[in-house]
Amino acid sequence: MVDELTLMGATPDTPQSRYAAHEWHRRASPVPREMALTIFVNGEELVTVLCTPTKLTPLVVGFLYSEGIISAKTDVASMRVCEEESLADVRLGTPGYSRPERRTLASGCGGGVSFTTRLRAVDSRLVVTADEVLLLVRELNRQAHLYRTCGGVHTSALADRERLLVVAEDIGRHNTLDKITGECLLAGMPTRDRLLLTTGRISSEMLSKAAQMQTPIVVSRSSPTDRAISLAREAGITLVGYARGDRLSVYTHEERLQGAPSAT
Repeated sequence: MVDELTLMGATPDTPQSRYAAHEWHRRASPVPREMALTIFVNGEELVTVLCTPTKLTPLVVGFLYSEGIISAKTDVASMRVCEEESLADVRLGTPGYSRPERRTLASGCGGGVSFTTRLRAVDSRLVVTADEVLLLVRELNRQAHLYRTCGGVHTSALADRERLLVVAEDIGRHNTLDKITGECLLAGMPTRDRLLLTTGRISSEMLSKAAQMQTPIVVSRSSPTDRAISLAREAGITLVGYARGDRLSVYTHEERLQGAPSAT
């Protein structure tokens, strides 16, 4: 019988020696699981992704979409994802696939790799209030079940103005976005005109994935990088950082936050 903690992405009862209050104690507690998943496309090895072994099928589909290898779930003729063998075997139904040559090592934990540098422009009339954003961030924190169990992971979510629609957790920030993208593709759920929330920092590859999803508002509990801010400005994305408690900072396209002062 598979343990509930294992299903949620943790290894239960990991022994450790803990020093606290000037004393040593022997204890056991859960830690996040990690695996190396190798993705094959049309029989050719594409990439190995370090990830938390949950939502692996959405992760693979979302990664292929984010990297421009597929444009819809119908591009995938067949797919076999096997955690025991640490591989995903994808066969495309569209002709003309060739393995991308250029790779960019992503900045996030989990050993991410990106093959694309393209940036999609986002056009949306979505407007939200600061209080709506902060309520969604609080709900994101509440639904970060794996993080609250053992720490060491990031949590991201796709949301509308009222609720979280899809939530994903992983040791890699970028993996959480790929899991959300893949889950939405498989379910036929649009990501356009939604909010994307994450606990990790927003770097350029995270911003590019958000642009690929066509989410006009990206919110983080942490900081954006200067390159992410530049790309958000170029793509037409509202970038929000340090969304915690009763405060947040808006770095680009303030017009989507009701009442925010316009940039000069």
